[in-house]
Amino acid sequence: MQQPWSQQRRQFHCGPVVNIPIIKSPVNRKKIASKEARNVEPLSEAGRTCQKTEEVVGSIVKELQLIPETYFSNSRNVLNVYFVKVSWGWTLLLLFPFITLSNAGDRGLPFVLRRLSSLAVATGVWYACTHSFFYIEDATGGCYESRALQGLRPEFTCKADCRRAGLTWHGFDISGHSFILAYSALVIVEEMAPMVQLKDSGRGGPAYMGLALDLLYLALNGILVMWIWMFACTAIYFHTISHKLLGTSCAILGWYLTYQVWYPKPLSPGLPPLQTPQKRQA
Repeated sequence: MQQPWSQQRRQFHCGPVVNIPIIKSPVNRKKIASKEARNVEPLSEAGRTCQKTEEVVGSIVKELQLIPETYFSNSRNVLNVYFVKVSWGWTLLLLFPFITLSNAGDRGLPFVLRRLSSLAVATGVWYACTHSFFYIEDATGGCYESRALQGLRPEFTCKADCRRAGLTWHGFDISGHSFILAYSALVIVEEMAPMVQLKDSGRGGPAYMGLALDLLYLALNGILVMWIWMFACTAIYFHTISHKLLGTSCAILGWYLTYQVWYPKPLSPGLPPLQTPQKRQA
């Protein structure tokens, strides 16, 4: 079982970052939306399928013990301790300035603030899901004197108190790692999607802003690769298949209800630039 995580996929071309041109022609807008439907949405479908497949295959590999233990099978590995356990913090640290700069241009402060509110919504999803997982583990578990689940200690009614006493808590432990790594990856992919169309555009604005966006874009791609790798390690080395599938399903559901259902509507944080409601209906 992994350590507590309360402290808490898609490839892109690393091209130049620029402001999005305003397209006034309705015909051109329709063509752009149609292109987005073809180029972006299939990647989201592929990403969700890849996550589910990776989770199932990794769980089968774990159960059959086909892969020997490695450095990453130890929950104290450096990536798990310093990155995964605070993965949502790292995700926010990079996405906040990236969304601010990439959504600025000539759109004005209200638009930028509206787009930044998507991070507040995502944080709410993260908080609600992770604390629900803690509650479920406490409600379904019990405290034992040994890992063999011998010597029930009914005086301890929650995992935190049980662990502080040096005992073993056993409950239904939905994989928080599977949830947060999958959810972070999906949110990052959504927010970086406009870069696919921006890579061939001319750059405007101050040079330092373009450089900052390039560096943030590279950093987001780097951390996305890390999340995918650690997601695979979680699938192979930790939890049971039901724990991991539930965690991943919660991540996909949280992403779907926001970016696919709510955000295309007017009263919402809205979609990233060039991602229009027409794209979702194509």
